[in-house]
Amino acid sequence: MHQDNTLNESRDILESAIAQSMTVYGVSPSVGRIYSVLFFTKTPMTLKEIQDHVAMSKASVSNGVRELMDTEMVSKIWKKGQRQDHYIAEKDFFRNFIVYFVKMMRQENHLIKKAVEHSEPLLQELSDELEDTSGKEELEEDLQLLQHAKDYLEWTMRIANAMDSGDIFNYFPKPTSEEKLE
Repeated sequence: MHQDNTLNESRDILESAIAQSMTVYGVSPSVGRIYSVLFFTKTPMTLKEIQDHVAMSKASVSNGVRELMDTEMVSKIWKKGQRQDHYIAEKDFFRNFIVYFVKMMRQENHLIKKAVEHSEPLLQELSDELEDTSGKEELEEDLQLLQHAKDYLEWTMRIANAMDSGDIFNYFPKPTSEEKLE
């Protein structure tokens, strides 16, 4: 019996740590808790089973699972002969990290790129028309900042593509179980 209590206590501590660490990535603690429960389960769970374990409303669990599926941290599993959907966590932290960050970098890229594409022609046109030296200097500074933003976007997309393709591991190899992180 002591062994079961120790295992449960250890698992509770790890589930809490995983849930709390996910807040760093903008995931609410309750959604992190859903992920951590699924992470430690050996078999896929239904929404009801997850709900019972995390003591949240069915709607909250459903929304949390959907959010985790959007980031590919959780997958829906079909079980023959069962009508309810079952869910299981992606247990590869490296994959979770890559999928999440590539998605965030691409979203950021899209937002900034749209703004740059809209602003740059306006600034360029204004710069061509402006004769005032002090105003022209300010516009040139803004155009240089836009160029810096475009350089940043190109760089982050190279990182995202290297992560997506797995090339990132040529530069930062995954440690093996036998290696210790320094």
